[in-house]
Amino acid sequence: MKKMLFIYNPHSGKGQIKFHLFSIIDTFTREGYEVTVHPTQAKLDAFQTVVSRGDDFDVIVTSGGDGTLNETIKGIMQLNKQIPLGYLPAGTMNDFATSLGIPKNMPEAALKIVKGEVADVDIGAFNDEFFTYVAGFGAFTEVSYETPQPMKNMFGSLAYIVEGMNLKRLSNTKSYHVKVTYDGNVIEDDFIYGMVCNSNSVGGIKGLSGKDVLLNDGVFEGLFIKMPKNIADFQSTVNALLARDMNSEYLYWFKAADVEFSSEDEIPWTIDGEFGGNHRSGIISNKCRAVRIFTSPDSKMLGGTNDVETYDNVELSYLDPTD
Repeated sequence: MKKMLFIYNPHSGKGQIKFHLFSIIDTFTREGYEVTVHPTQAKLDAFQTVVSRGDDFDVIVTSGGDGTLNETIKGIMQLNKQIPLGYLPAGTMNDFATSLGIPKNMPEAALKIVKGEVADVDIGAFNDEFFTYVAGFGAFTEVSYETPQPMKNMFGSLAYIVEGMNLKRLSNTKSYHVKVTYDGNVIEDDFIYGMVCNSNSVGGIKGLSGKDVLLNDGVFEGLFIKMPKNIADFQSTVNALLARDMNSEYLYWFKAADVEFSSEDEIPWTIDGEFGGNHRSGIISNKCRAVRIFTSPDSKMLGGTNDVETYDNVELSYLDPTD
């Protein structure tokens, strides 16, 4: 039998996986998988479980929010082995799943996994850490990890807006003077927000990363928002973001494989919705097609054509983005 390690976070979202767990395991078992189930017990448990046990399995499936997915992918990256990864989204935002076209309905997502269609996607490296889809700093980036879990469970994406619009938070928003180097280009300015991402959805907002986003093209999308000097600038910045006008004078937007930043101040970064530490400098690089994930190869976020290959005697429909 094919061996599957199924890791799930019982607290993600509204804990909805408890209503679907039997159906999901039954789906995997009927398709010939011997399923080992591991509910996470604490932060980094998913990462540690993959690192210590992942080599013994043909497939790894994870269920939870973006943080649980991040831990699982970091574990796979440390194993340095392309074990196919299935994802059953169960968090509040699930930005990466949205970009890949993975169904929000977990039983439907499980059926996608047993169908056996996989694609290689890009993963980001931030200094010595890995991220799945976004690394950012500045206005509201701390909201995702400071918003209480019960509030996320009750209000969903509205919780981020409620927490982000806190007047005290708005009045204390500061800018950071940052020098950014990307693929031979240099920008330097005072920024209220900055991000490097590989997703069409960030914080539940689609299109914030610009147009023509592909998850397997070897480049990131970078967006850096200049600090408004007055109320008029602030309104113009908001209008540019709402219109997705990436050519606005208030924004810097670019595509790049490698991004380097430096600042005199320590900057708190957020990585995949979790606190990523304070940094004065760093290097962000694209690990092109580093993780193989079950998805729909016809997704608009993926470039290339389909081939079929065998992985540990399992026939998989494989998206080759180089075609």
